[in-house]
Amino acid sequence: MKRLYLGFTLIGLLVVLSCVTLSSPGVAKEVATPLRNRILEQAKADMEAEPVTVTAFIAERSAGTNHDFYSEGDYWWPDSLNPDGPYVRRDGLTNPDNFVQHRHAMIRFSRIIGNLTSAYLLTGDKDYVKPVLRHTRAWFMDDSTRMNPSLAYAQAIKGVATGRGIGIIDTIHLIEVVQSLLRLREEGLVPDDVDSGVKRWLGEYLEWLMTHPYGQQEMNATNNHGTCWAMQAAMFAKYLDNKEVMKFCADRFRKIFIVDQMAADGSFPQERARTKPYGYSLFNLDAMATLCQILSTDEDNLWDYTTADGRNMRKAVDYMCPYIGDKSTWDLDPDVMYWDEWPVAHPALLFAWNHWGDDKYLELWDKYEHFPENEEVIRNLPIRNPLIWL
Repeated sequence: MKRLYLGFTLIGLLVVLSCVTLSSPGVAKEVATPLRNRILEQAKADMEAEPVTVTAFIAERSAGTNHDFYSEGDYWWPDSLNPDGPYVRRDGLTNPDNFVQHRHAMIRFSRIIGNLTSAYLLTGDKDYVKPVLRHTRAWFMDDSTRMNPSLAYAQAIKGVATGRGIGIIDTIHLIEVVQSLLRLREEGLVPDDVDSGVKRWLGEYLEWLMTHPYGQQEMNATNNHGTCWAMQAAMFAKYLDNKEVMKFCADRFRKIFIVDQMAADGSFPQERARTKPYGYSLFNLDAMATLCQILSTDEDNLWDYTTADGRNMRKAVDYMCPYIGDKSTWDLDPDVMYWDEWPVAHPALLFAWNHWGDDKYLELWDKYEHFPENEEVIRNLPIRNPLIWL
């Protein structure tokens, strides 16, 4: 009888452990299983990582202060005919000598916050939340290290511009920071002072995005830049419960992005016209899918919205799926750079599976690298922590 009791006890313990490891709030087993070990392994290092913000790097060519985010246009190079003159553009070819340290710091911030939040969702261990709050305070609140809530000096070009509207795309890496904080706030784990500080920072930045000429330029961009502007504005507005801006972004998706960016077959002609058509098509698909994931509700589901002539997100996902499954079938020339590094585990596939329940999307997502290391891939993959989204 004692052996039988012990057997039931062990079985009960195993059941409890399995629930703890895979049934934490909002964690889908199909997604958690392939990611769990790597997330928890990285979380060990992330627990000890100190905050590194824009103030840690001096940008000598920046026209701003040490609290202003600064980056230089990726495709701009010294002119061989005039080495000391203004830089010239080489579309698709990244200049490795340009200043990108602030962008790398922001990506690090995003990766740490997203990974620690994922570790909490997997385990329920609140110790993972403490460093999240420390990094958040450093970036958004502490006077000595915070970043100014504007982007006037991003994607600058030597001898041409001290900053440009298209630089706003650099802050796509704040999306997962805000989504992580939203999930933790829902769990009651974001203290009032941090919540207020984040709201204040996001409110000022969202106002800048809506009113500054650079923000308005990006808002009205007709390619992936317009998508990424809306993706950011929607995420920040969601944290702020700014329903007006959320509706504005949803309307742009329905009336502009689907209509002006997507062809009848689901492709993105403007992205296909670039020197890196494969990578840009994947990037815009991921951005549109993320926008749907942020904004869709039962009453207003962007995933299923269809224009009168049949354009919708399912067509866009299904257009790229064969090329993701077998890149050799791609119908255009290979990208001029980083052709071999794509595809990876694209969030558009996972979000499509989450919405439509078709396992072909999940299988394709599971086939590829979930933790890419290439800098160009990471730069164009703002969603790297799927557990915080499902």
